[in-house]
Amino acid sequence: MELGLAGRRVLITGASQGIGEGLAAAFAEEGCALLLTARSGERLAAIAERLRAAHGVAIDVVALDLTMPGSVNRLAAEAGDLDVLVNNAGAIPGGNLWEVDEAKWRAGWELKVFGYINLVRAIYPRLKARGGGVILNNIGNGGENFDANYVAGSTGNAALMAFTRAIGGASLDDGIRVIGVNPGPVATDRIAKVLKVRAEKRFGDASRVDELLSAYPRGRAATVREIADLFVYLASDRSAYTSGTIVTVDGGITSRRSI
Repeated sequence: MELGLAGRRVLITGASQGIGEGLAAAFAEEGCALLLTARSGERLAAIAERLRAAHGVAIDVVALDLTMPGSVNRLAAEAGDLDVLVNNAGAIPGGNLWEVDEAKWRAGWELKVFGYINLVRAIYPRLKARGGGVILNNIGNGGENFDANYVAGSTGNAALMAFTRAIGGASLDDGIRVIGVNPGPVATDRIAKVLKVRAEKRFGDASRVDELLSAYPRGRAATVREIADLFVYLASDRSAYTSGTIVTVDGGITSRRSI
């Protein structure tokens, strides 16, 4: 399927690893020009060099911490004539209400929740002024599956789901589509660490990760590419009537509820 994304400029936050790195690769394959940002300039530079060589696309990198004062405005200025914003930076810590103290809770929300909100606030008027664009928020199915042992993340993701629907419900009036994606477990270094911690808690043995994976659909987590390909499609004009909604990709985990 020809998606017609070649030449469009895409800003991806949290692009130095995991899903963010996979997103960079997927958009580069479509011929997009990229602006990649994360805290690690060294990792970003290596990813950019590899993707330029593989796909011949223009890639700029900006190493910054989006929680620092002025960083959002700096990134918005660097973005220039942007077509697509992909909010992906941030990981909210797991734990129950007493394990995640106020400082950890605020730190997690500062990057993922307020980071997304503030970057949309900065980029949206630029997209509107140029006639439109796409904003994609990588959120997570914890916002639909309320978990006392992931209380800060469940609450934060639910807030971002509401934010995405609120902004995206009216954004097509400005030529802008705003969409959220809720991945379930994805095969990244982060989920590997999470599963080791859970295996240690449940079995007293961090190596018994496969027993936890066996409970997932098809006995595995989603691949990064399965998630990244959806983002690419949603960014394209093939999905031009999609806005103000959340697409859940978790193998049906969220739908396995029953009374």
